[in-house]
Amino acid sequence: MAETQVDDLDLQLIELISRDARVSNRKVASELGVTEGTVRGRIKRLQQDGLIAFTAITSFGMAHKSRLAFISIQAEVDRVQEVAQEISELPMINAAMITLGQFNILAMCLFDELDQLVETASDRILDIRGVHHVETSIAVKTIKYNARMAKITAPDELSEETD
Repeated sequence: MAETQVDDLDLQLIELISRDARVSNRKVASELGVTEGTVRGRIKRLQQDGLIAFTAITSFGMAHKSRLAFISIQAEVDRVQEVAQEISELPMINAAMITLGQFNILAMCLFDELDQLVETASDRILDIRGVHHVETSIAVKTIKYNARMAKITAPDELSEETD
């Protein structure tokens, strides 16, 4: 499969619609000095190539959970990919990332009761083959949260996205 080519017009288009995805193609075309058909075609191509997607940005309130936790995981280096994949499949996990540093996997989850977090971190994640150490951090006050970077999804949506 050939790599998608993105030019300056594509980048300008992405910048405009990332500020407001509901902006009309006519307005975008006017601002970029191109035709509405060009905008429509470019958006369609960028979507088909998986470079952009349109979605509603949700808040913590949509998750029906009140607390955010970060779970830092030390895993065997040769099993990091498999461990991260297994962690990502846990229903309570909203995000799983392979990282550099003391911990090589970081997971994020939302929870209501501390028992839910303990069960996920200590009973589920620590039992995964290749996991050596798990530490949790609970967010006590959110100063800034960029929903574009870390979209909150309902648990039933997670299983649909991974199918």
